[in-house]
Parts: sequence; structure tokens; C-alpha cells
Amino acid sequence: MSTHNRSKYVPPQKDNAPSTVKDPLAAVPAYLSEHYTVIDKIGEGTYGVVYMAKTKDQHPRMLAIKTFKPGKEGDGISPTAIREIMLLRELKHDNIVHLDAVHLHRPEPSLSLAFDYAEHDLYEMLRFHRERGMGPVLETYTLKSLMWQLLDGLQYLHANWVMHRDLKPSNILVVGEGEEQGRVKIGDFGLARIYVCPLRPLSDNGVVVTIWYRAPELLLGARHYTPAADVWAAGCILAEMLALRPLFQGNERKTPASAFQADQCDKIFRVLGLPSAASWPTLEHLPHWRDNTENVRAHKPEFPAKSRLAEVIAEYSALAAGGGVNPSDQRGGALSDLLSRMLAYDPDHRISAADALQHPYFQEDPRPGRNAFIHNGRLLVQYPRRSKHGPAGASMPPGAPLNTFDAPQARLGLSRNATPSAVLAPDRKLTPVNAAVATHTTPQGLPPGSASRPRPSLKRPHQDRWLR
Repeated sequence: MSTHNRSKYVPPQKDNAPSTVKDPLAAVPAYLSEHYTVIDKIGEGTYGVVYMAKTKDQHPRMLAIKTFKPGKEGDGISPTAIREIMLLRELKHDNIVHLDAVHLHRPEPSLSLAFDYAEHDLYEMLRFHRERGMGPVLETYTLKSLMWQLLDGLQYLHANWVMHRDLKPSNILVVGEGEEQGRVKIGDFGLARIYVCPLRPLSDNGVVVTIWYRAPELLLGARHYTPAADVWAAGCILAEMLALRPLFQGNERKTPASAFQADQCDKIFRVLGLPSAASWPTLEHLPHWRDNTENVRAHKPEFPAKSRLAEVIAEYSALAAGGGVNPSDQRGGALSDLLSRMLAYDPDHRISAADALQHPYFQEDPRPGRNAFIHNGRLLVQYPRRSKHGPAGASMPPGAPLNTFDAPQARLGLSRNATPSAVLAPDRKLTPVNAAVATHTTPQGLPPGSASRPRPSLKRPHQDRWLR
């Protein structure tokens, strides 16, 4: 009998208590109204507020405005905000969120970032399916298209020496309508960084990646890590799209400045088995494994002798399909092979994002497309809108809560007590935000000399080969 927990996944509950503020737009900074028609507040958290807005020009566009709440006097601009601005001003790709403008209002002071608006995010899309009584599950075409686009954006980042370091469903935006309908946009670059020739170990940046998507080398204390950590997170997301629940749902224990989480390691080992130096030669050099932190090396009866990944995914997929057959479940086939290679223990043998795009899974019918929602002219699914005051007067279903701060465009760069020297690439100089940024500006390239060596070609010959 399987020792893996087959119980129904119960997602974390969000606080859906109604706001005590009668007018959600009462706190909109006046300077934003000079450039935008603010429509609704779509998220709020400790560090800021997110508004849906429309540009005031001849060709109005919908944007998401992330407004950071003022910090303590003398703190200056959040390092995560600086990092996000600097990277997104340079990154240009169909599957990367586009930074439209930066606004700095000095009198308050207040910082706002304007992004192209995306109606959906993968977290809410999966919740939409999950809350409908064990199904319906994601269509194969939709799942394949979403994953292909995520990997395409990821390989672009890695080709340009950028690691995202915070991939999870809530940071995967999906455009709801217009020319880019069904297009994935990777968002939230508050933890991203350039990894060319670091002056210090990347572990000095502090804890990165949300626990359920954190790669084993990070959990075990690797001082240096690679873009393979992003691929692990993408593999966890792929598994979650199949199962409608996180694959490795560990309980997080708050420990300052430590990525190690014993329960998360336990959840991984219960599926993939206990790692060994035979399959992961550098395992013995990882601090928490070497020191046997919290007896992490101990073998438990629940740990299988070999990976149960395909079996567990099949179990969860059947539950997600209400006991039936999940059309996206292909145990033993190309999908299973791709997933196992994305979740390989050894980061040196984990498949890269670029190689994953060439995997046979994406060559099988149905082929992935640029619009994950429409296949052969048919709309596969209609997801609820983020805001009751959204475009075209659309409304959320009865009882649907307002997106919380856990949603991507409702999340601002979190303050992680990092200093600018820790969050910016060492070969970059911190460029002060000057008075020109206080106006409605279109992002330009980063300052000259920002990279220490030439970057590889950004051509993507595989893209048009598989995408229709």
C-alpha cells in the first residue's frame, strides 16, 4: 500500500474579511491620477498596494500599478524594488512581465511601478479548478502551452545570466484577453539576480524561493547554486498543474537566515527517495547533509528505495479528476520523463530550460501554442476575472474574494532586510533614482558596462518550430 498521503489537498486559507475602508481608491496617490484612471484596488499587503488602472492617452491600455508604502524615514528605496527596476528595464521577452513606467514622488516619498496588466495568475487558475469538486482538470493543450511558455521565458532569463529565484504559481501571470490572450508572463523579480562571476557566495543573499518550490541543494545549504534551482521550481509547478495541489507541501518552521527546512526535505524524500552520493556526487559537500542537521540523513521506512514520482503524480492526478482519468497524466510517457528530469536531485544533471523546450513531450500532439486558452478555434476554459470592476464591466463569480497580496500583481517586492550590495549584481553600480524618474517615463536599457562579459545570443530558433 502506498505510504504517501492520498488525502484531499486543502489549500492555505486566505483572509477574505471585508475591508473596513469604504472607498478602496481613497488612498490612491494623487500623482498617479495625473497619468492614469485608477479603476480598482486589486491587492494589498504589508508593503504596498496594487491598483488596476488605464492610461490617459489616445490609446488607453490597462496596467497594474504597484505602489510601495513609505518605509521608515531614512530607509530609502527598498533594495528589492531597485533590483526589480534594474532587471526589468533590460529584460524584453514575450513571457516576461513588461515594466511600463517608474514613478517616484519625492514629497511623500512614494514609489510606484506600472506593469502591463494580466487578468489571471496560475495560483488562481489552479484554485478555480480545485474548488469545483475534484475537477475539471487542466486540458492537456492548456497545461502544455503554459509550461512551454514558462520554460521559454526561463531559458531567456538564464541565457542572459539571470536567475529568478522565486518561481511559484502566484508569480506566473497569464493575460486574459487582447492580442496576448493566453500568454504567460513571469512576474515578481524582487529576488532575481544576475549570477555572472559573483564576488560572494549566493547564499549570502539570504533565503530564496518559497519553501514548496525550493530545490534540494538550497535546502541543504549550497553556498553556490545555478539556474537549475529555477528548473526545480518549474518542475514543481508542472506537477502542481497535473495534480491541482503542491507536490512537496512541507510545513515551514521560521528560522532566521536559514534555507534548511527538515519537513520539506522529508516531503521530497518520501517521493524521490533518500539522495545518495552515487547519484549526486557533490551531496557530501552540502553543509546540512555533511553535518546531518536534524538527522536529515536518516533513512525512514516511508522513504522509497527508488523514486515514486510517476506513481504519486498518477495518484494525485486521479484524485484531481474525481477518480477518473486526468487527460494530462501520461505515466511512463514523455511527460513523466520530462518531469523526472526537471526534478533530478543532482543540479548538474537536471535538465536545463533550453533543453526542456526540445523535449519530445512538446513535439507530441497537441502541440503547445501562444494562446493557452484557445485551441483550434475553441475556448477551452473561461476563468473568473481578478476584479469586479475589471475591463468591459466583467464581474467575479458570487462570493469570489478579492485577490490577496499572495497574488503576483498583488505582491510587491518584500523587504528581506537585505542591503543593496547583497541584492545587486557585484559588477553593477547602484544608479540613483533621479528627478527624471518622477515623471511618466518609459524604461530604457541599463547603464553601460552593466555586464562583466558578453552575453549569449538571444535568438530562440526552437520557438517557431513548436509554437503554432
